[in-house]
Amino acid sequence: MFEVVNLGCIRGTRRLFKDLNFSAAPGELIEIRGTNGSGKTSLLRILCGLASPAEGEVRWDGKNIRSLGEEYFAEMSYVAHQNGVKDELTAVENLRIAAGIAGKPFGDKDAQESLAYFGLAKESHLPARFLSAGQRRRLTLARLRASGTRLWILDEVLTSLDTAAVALSSQFISGHLGDGGIAIMATHQDLNISAAATQRIEIN
Repeated sequence: MFEVVNLGCIRGTRRLFKDLNFSAAPGELIEIRGTNGSGKTSLLRILCGLASPAEGEVRWDGKNIRSLGEEYFAEMSYVAHQNGVKDELTAVENLRIAAGIAGKPFGDKDAQESLAYFGLAKESHLPARFLSAGQRRRLTLARLRASGTRLWILDEVLTSLDTAAVALSSQFISGHLGDGGIAIMATHQDLNISAAATQRIEIN
């Protein structure tokens, strides 16, 4: 179970939000909506432990994530605006690193299957710097598959994808939720994702 309790955020002299409360059980999707500058990315950075809230706390399985440390990071994957892929490494090597960081076994067959799923089979041994913006985004999503984490925190993850890739990615996220995962997504797009339950959080 993932919980946000009385969460508040201040950046500089500006308050972005306060008294934010929501929770998500396995299989559930949380959509974070708001205009540019409203605090969506700041919220996600707090949820994944990269920033501290002004008030309140974030809980994972009933415990404050600030007290869990690596135990929480092993269960959570964060995809920001930047893809987080290593330009000098091939697509396969990027996946192996993602799996290694998460402590998950991930062989060459696993990597090839993940890349084929996202239409990157022919690019598997290309350095990431040679991939297009859309291909790099699909590689980022393949890294999620390699990580094996239960909680996905995703910031505009469908950016740079064409219509077919958006549909494929939505199917992929639906599969994660169907397997008992949790997804929290900041997005401007209408999502076609199957979930046990969906909540929309508006940041004003």
